[in-house]
Amino acid sequence: MHKIIRIASVVSMLGATPVWASDYISAYIPDAKTVGQGRMTFLMWDVYDATLYAQDGTWREGKPLALTLSYLRDLNGEDIARRSIEEMRRQGFNNEIRLATWFGQMKRIFPDVTTGVSLSGVLTPDGVTVFFRDGVEIGRINDPDFGLAFFNIWLSQSTSVPELRAQLLGRT
Repeated sequence: MHKIIRIASVVSMLGATPVWASDYISAYIPDAKTVGQGRMTFLMWDVYDATLYAQDGTWREGKPLALTLSYLRDLNGEDIARRSIEEMRRQGFNNEIRLATWFGQMKRIFPDVTTGVSLSGVLTPDGVTVFFRDGVEIGRINDPDFGLAFFNIWLSQSTSVPELRAQLLGRT
């Protein structure tokens, strides 16, 4: 009986250990593990569940990372791109020519999503941002400034979603 209790205790503690990233993320970020996760809610609607991955489960600003958004609602890909640009502006990025270029690139890359679809962005060691839909690459943006501006939507101290940022960084 004591052996069963010990095994159950060990199994229950496994939920608290870092989760390894998917193979497609680990291909760009060795030893990628979950840093944190949380849910994005707008007004009363759950929009997506987000998970941040980094090497050894430790986020370091400007270092490779991956962010997976698992959608809980149907959304138009162009609307996702438009909202991303709005958030980049909000973070202080104001080069309208580059924002227009990035909007065009994201509009071509981001698909319409339905409930259950996951989109992931990976900031690689060389500053390329690679996007995946359910683990399949759908596009990339080769501008290192894009990656920093894009992931700052969630990770900047001045993000519009500070509660989600805290969850992603494992601070809650």
